[in-house]
Amino acid sequence: MKNILLIGGSYGIGLTLAKELQKENNVFIASRTDANLEGLKVTHLPFDATTDTLDVSKLPAVLDGLVYCPGSINLRPFRGLKLETFESDMQLNFFAMVKVIQTVLPQLTASEQSSIVLFSTVAVSMGMPFHTSVAAAKGAIEGFAKALAAEYAPKIRVNVIAPSLTDTPLADKFLSTDEKKEKSALRHPLKRVGTTQDIAQMASFLLEEKSSWVSGQIFHVDGGMSTLLVNA
Repeated sequence: MKNILLIGGSYGIGLTLAKELQKENNVFIASRTDANLEGLKVTHLPFDATTDTLDVSKLPAVLDGLVYCPGSINLRPFRGLKLETFESDMQLNFFAMVKVIQTVLPQLTASEQSSIVLFSTVAVSMGMPFHTSVAAAKGAIEGFAKALAAEYAPKIRVNVIAPSLTDTPLADKFLSTDEKKEKSALRHPLKRVGTTQDIAQMASFLLEEKSSWVSGQIFHVDGGMSTLLVNA
């Protein structure tokens, strides 16, 4: 069985992924709360990515997979964004992620071949209004991931999933009504909003041996938004 660490895993995509992974792996979830984890075959470690240093003594000596789930969606006009918002988004999405990877790097390199899965957004590849802060933070992740994948190949594989808007607690305010969900669905060529299962299944694949020849890639799991034109 593989040892997989999820940073964040009590809600949304992380929780769905944890439910899938726990069937055949040893899953460790480092998150602020153990809400929703009752009944799951996982080990929970209290951890706030923005303030804490991960206690590696609670982890196995070998990690075969790492998934960093925390993220933010600050969609506001640029003129109204303070520098502190950019700093906060970078701290949660990027700097905290870098700190975690550096902390568990010995465990990742101890594996025959480990896999890191990170999350970006479709807004990095597409120019979208009101996305300056989140696109900047997630864009940093994409550049970082490719460089890290090159530096640690073939020992560590690093890949990024770039979803469009997905039906998670983080996106509640954007999908809080049927009208909002329908409007968002129509923006996608596949005519629906993404689910946590859509994203978790890709993350699960990237952690498996089936993807052992895949590294340094950005996967756009976005209903076709980034590459296909929507019919009028």
